Amino acid sequence: MVVHPPSHSPNLPVEEWRTNLDGLSCRYQRAGSGPALLLVHGLMGYSFSWRHTIPVLAQQATVYALDMPGTGLSDRSPDLDCTLAASAKRLLAFMDKAGIASCDLLGTSHGGALAMMAAALAPQRFRRLILVAPANPWSARGRFLIPFLCNAWVAPAFLHLAPRLRILQEYYFRRLFGDTRRIRPGTQEGYAAPLRTPGSFEYGVSILRTWKADMRQLEAALPRIAHIPTLLIWGDRDAAVYPVSADRLKTQFQTCRLLMLEGVGHLPYEEVPEEFNRAVALFLSANHR
Repeated sequence: MVVHPPSHSPNLPVEEWRTNLDGLSCRYQRAGSGPALLLVHGLMGYSFSWRHTIPVLAQQATVYALDMPGTGLSDRSPDLDCTLAASAKRLLAFMDKAGIASCDLLGTSHGGALAMMAAALAPQRFRRLILVAPANPWSARGRFLIPFLCNAWVAPAFLHLAPRLRILQEYYFRRLFGDTRRIRPGTQEGYAAPLRTPGSFEYGVSILRTWKADMRQLEAALPRIAHIPTLLIWGDRDAAVYPVSADRLKTQFQTCRLLMLEGVGHLPYEEVPEEFNRAVALFLSANHR
């Protein structure tokens, strides 16, 4: 175990751990004390996404941030089942390995869909949900691009070229921000670093291959988590998961607040971390039950 003190809060060390999931060595971070809070990154992201969040929320919770198998500093496998249900079961298995009986669950983008599916599989284990621009059945974004990238002719070419096209990676990364002037030094480099590990883009394409079926399954599962208090956070300039889908998703929950951040894109924890952290901390400190 290696301990790295976070720059924002030197009194709350962030611990680096590893665990085994489906035969793969997976890295996760842990910090703080109190009720458990599990953070789930988005597609092609990893625990790096939460570097501005962990030091703040660790002041009121025991925060866990996992690199899902196939991403970040976790192992890759060409045989990994990347369906939403299989990934959700791995998330529950991680909770078992880490000794987390129940927790608050925060997921972003694809990780938001993953969080909802995990909660649907074991609703008794989750107190509250924080969903940050979660992938959902009512966002039309990618409806045509996803089948194109998964095409039997296109996918091999994409997997060959994507790791080499740094300019294309930078272009799509910048589109995730409402205001690119808010991209902090080292941010893009941090996200790009694990993508050089063989198997990273294959993992992403594997997720996309079952996207439509996963969204149908997620829609059918949502009634099982309607009772869980939920906070939705979105940027109104989100170009990845359309903000217009937020209102439809909100109606699926009995107790749900929607926070729409003006001028912000798909990554509010990167673009406006102070505002994001305040909103999450306030939600976690409130008594919803």
